[in-house]
Amino acid sequence: MPGPTTLAAEVTHISKHGFWLLLADEELLVPFDQFPWFRKGTIEQISEVQWPSPDHLYWPMLDIDLSVQSIRNPSSFPLVSGAAG
Repeated sequence: MPGPTTLAAEVTHISKHGFWLLLADEELLVPFDQFPWFRKGTIEQISEVQWPSPDHLYWPMLDIDLSVQSIRNPSSFPLVSGAAG
């Protein structure tokens, strides 16, 4: 029996402002000021992203789970970590 299907996600660019995430044919900016949990992540940690379902992203090396919708429309998800910095 085959294992679960996972979708392909790829980090295409990282800058001091954030990173770009390619999900199928959509590229999304993940800015560090809105997603501070990634700010101190290494290139390896940020690049290791899993997309197990259409609205779920997971970075196992950082133990971060995000909804794709929270990246598309961050103002709809106002909770922000106190770990900015």
